[in-house]
Amino acid sequence: MIEQSKRYAGVIIRKFQVEDYDALLDLWQKAGLPYKPEGRDQKKKLINEAAQSTASFWVAEQDGRIVASVLGTHDGRKGWINRLAVLPEFRGRGIAVQLVQAVEENLYQIGMEIVACLIEDDNQISMNFFKRMGYVKHPDIIYFSKRKHEKV
Repeated sequence: MIEQSKRYAGVIIRKFQVEDYDALLDLWQKAGLPYKPEGRDQKKKLINEAAQSTASFWVAEQDGRIVASVLGTHDGRKGWINRLAVLPEFRGRGIAVQLVQAVEENLYQIGMEIVACLIEDDNQISMNFFKRMGYVKHPDIIYFSKRKHEKV
């Protein structure tokens, strides 16, 4: 079973907790990650998702401050990595690698053999990061979505 927390590079890598929500939104804003606080990222929805058996949500904390996060999920067939964010002043320390590995380990332990992520086509930094982590870009796959409304 995956550990609930571990130390790495001066931070604690641990499971997301309900009390982390406001700090998570602050992190996403400071890291330049777009988010939808009135839609899919609203507190009630995110907390409910985190409580599901399909969730593998992790944060990195230093001195009580959330400095990085990642949200992992699965659909029963494939694992998904979402919302990887690291504060600019904490980048380059391997924290993102540790967070992604925590999600991967959790997903592999429950039987997922594929882990994927969706990256916006102008986010070259994330593409390079995931390529270094062994992920392969599939230019032949086109992503479609249907949204109930623009805030989700």
